[in-house]
Amino acid sequence: MRMTPVDFRAMASFLAVTFLAAGVLGAVQPATGIPVEVIQLTQFGPALGVGVAAMLWPGRVRALLTGGLPGRGGRGVLLIVTAPLIIVVSAGAYAALSGEVRFTRPDAPFALIASAQLIGACGEEIGWRCFLQPLLRTRFGPLAASVAVGIVWGVWHVQVFAQHPVYAGAFLLAAVSMSVVMGWALEGARASKLLFAGGFHALINLGMLLFMDEESGTVLPMVLFGVSCLMAAGVWTWLSAGRGWATAAAPAKLTAIMEDVR
Repeated sequence: MRMTPVDFRAMASFLAVTFLAAGVLGAVQPATGIPVEVIQLTQFGPALGVGVAAMLWPGRVRALLTGGLPGRGGRGVLLIVTAPLIIVVSAGAYAALSGEVRFTRPDAPFALIASAQLIGACGEEIGWRCFLQPLLRTRFGPLAASVAVGIVWGVWHVQVFAQHPVYAGAFLLAAVSMSVVMGWALEGARASKLLFAGGFHALINLGMLLFMDEESGTVLPMVLFGVSCLMAAGVWTWLSAGRGWATAAAPAKLTAIMEDVR
């Protein structure tokens, strides 16, 4: 169950294109006139990374994207439910501590923002949870693979590190924790994983936009959000690892599929 040189090259190509494309897309967005509250073009960096990897190694990328294990729709539904719970806990804790209820009314129509956020989230998740997660899963367990993806995902939001160090640390904690949640929820999933991962991601983004004022750089809301995500990750880990929800055979089966393609 070790990664082949081809898999390392595919991962390196994906990451290089993902980071480079995100930088370029972020630089050109002001010229497009598209408001960042509607969608951030950087979100399509991972999709472009997968596209390049697919052109170079089509069989292996197809195997990773489609998977080879029976899906579990029930966990996907629980994943979708987890997103608003994280926001409720975060916003509720902030209101209790500060006496202020945060709500940001968007300038653009909400239906447009919600649709665009789902598209953008899927543009990210086809790379993070549909490609990189199963690729690392051929070598590591579900928790280790999810943590690794979460770290890369968090660091990819490089603009966050221009904020206060505590804000940046809390964001990184949230990214890793959400990656763990999605990793457990999508363990063994097949075609439905993009929709569930994108739905969870979009709901989180919408909740942060409306109730957490994520772009302000204020430390306390981000800290509370990070702690809420960590709590969710703890519950999912307890349910998945502690109660036998994990799919222990996933690496062997997926590795066998990968070995049959080039």
